[in-house]
Amino acid sequence: MKHLTMSIIGGGIAGLCTALALQNRGIRAEVFEASPKLEPVGAGLGLGANAMLAFKELGIYDDVVQIGKSLPSFTLYDHLGKRISHTQFDPNDTIGSFTIHRANLHELLLSRLDPAQIHLGKRVVKYQAEDFSVSLTFDDGSTHITNYLIVADGIHSAVRQTLLPASVPRYSGYTCWRAVIDNTSLKISQSSETWGSKGRIGLVPLPDNLLYWFICINAKKGDLKHYGVKELSSRFDQYHAPIPQVLAATDDHQLIHNDIIDLKPLSQFAFGRTVLIGDAAHATTPNMGQGACQAIEDAVVLGQCVEKITDTEEAFRLFEKRRLGRTRWIVDTSWRLGKAAQLENGLLIGLRNAALRSLPPSVNNRQLDKIKTVDFLSNTN
Repeated sequence: MKHLTMSIIGGGIAGLCTALALQNRGIRAEVFEASPKLEPVGAGLGLGANAMLAFKELGIYDDVVQIGKSLPSFTLYDHLGKRISHTQFDPNDTIGSFTIHRANLHELLLSRLDPAQIHLGKRVVKYQAEDFSVSLTFDDGSTHITNYLIVADGIHSAVRQTLLPASVPRYSGYTCWRAVIDNTSLKISQSSETWGSKGRIGLVPLPDNLLYWFICINAKKGDLKHYGVKELSSRFDQYHAPIPQVLAATDDHQLIHNDIIDLKPLSQFAFGRTVLIGDAAHATTPNMGQGACQAIEDAVVLGQCVEKITDTEEAFRLFEKRRLGRTRWIVDTSWRLGKAAQLENGLLIGLRNAALRSLPPSVNNRQLDKIKTVDFLSNTN
């Protein structure tokens, strides 16, 4: 790789983690980010055990622990506050589940890279693959030629659209509001979700006396864009405490609203000198909390593949082989879970809740174990 160049499109978690993974192997990758400046953005972010294992591989586990918050448990409730299920995480497990503010993780990753390798205001408008290089044209008129390209520019990736024109985001059928608010007076210490006919609400404590919450409501795409705190409070005023109190403590300017979308699983990530990673390759609904986690896994696996194989195109194909099945399972499972969580019919909700209450803990533990079982620790093929 000494005489060849590698570039990354996208300066989010996938792109920055990959730049760090390559840097750890002596490879400098130039990162091109569409935004004109890097500002703290986003809300809370869940980091499953698999992501924490990946951070160990990247060498930043201790730093993440310092700025994150360990989750002792997760509880699922019905709208009246009756427990549906409860998961207690092992307090002796040093690779536990964490929450972190997305902006803080972003800042940590940036601090580990040379600022000169991050190029801002570079939105790709044209992609062209040549025999020995890849050519990019940006919306500011500038161009960039690289030997190899890692595409990490998210679910709306312009490069993926060029490579796979039929791969477009699909709407889940529900839309989402998120906010990070002060938790000093609320004193919420446990992570939870509440599932009811009017929508689903999640509460996740963050470090520094902050609380991340989200609400998902079934709707036609774009129909509820006008919703603010007043409309949300009215809709959920009969849900159990502390949900009304959380909404009362939120201001409209703190809300972030997005329709929930994903990508139908692809059959290909590697395209010669180009490879798709993160949301550009396998965007998932957030129901398993695995979107960012899978992007972080991607970075570690891609770094291992590039280190192991001299031929980078072959390394990209090995990455594809190692990642297609796992990411497909995540996307498909999260999609099904979202459909179950967003039920509105009272009879079906009752049957769902009864079924979940009757499940032995071993069933949930098996799924958690499957998420935690990663291949990069042994660097398998």
